[in-house]
Amino acid sequence: MTVQDRLAELGIVLPPVAAPVAAYVPAVLDGRRVWTSGQLPFADGVLLATGKVGDAQGQVPPSYAAHLTRIAALNAVAAIGSVADLDAVERIVKVVVFVASDPSFTGQPAVANGASTLLGEIFGPAGAHARSAVGVAVLPLDSPVEVEVVAALR
Repeated sequence: MTVQDRLAELGIVLPPVAAPVAAYVPAVLDGRRVWTSGQLPFADGVLLATGKVGDAQGQVPPSYAAHLTRIAALNAVAAIGSVADLDAVERIVKVVVFVASDPSFTGQPAVANGASTLLGEIFGPAGAHARSAVGVAVLPLDSPVEVEVVAALR
């Protein structure tokens, strides 16, 4: 089954590659590795949320932040596909999820699961990866999350 077949089976439409918000490219192919730039949760050119992730009123709820990491990871898959054939992905090697966190919030791993789960759904066992989930003070455009992916190619 191709990646496109798998996406169709999951009812997922691969978005256009998100336009960079500064002086960089969305992904770089280096030998057998694709390194994505940090991907934000853009859909149709709109950042879906802003602010800090936390449990207090007015903050981005952790469950919604996990959904946002899923969207950012899908943007990373699109970025990978812009420089390589997605069917050539042998393995997702590393995922880094940055979470703009309220100082008292410590649930970054659960937020990062949104990205990890999506990559497993799309790539199956090849989607299993090493991961870091990092709480940070602020992200570009006040995004609540940002996702980077490294993929190995056949």
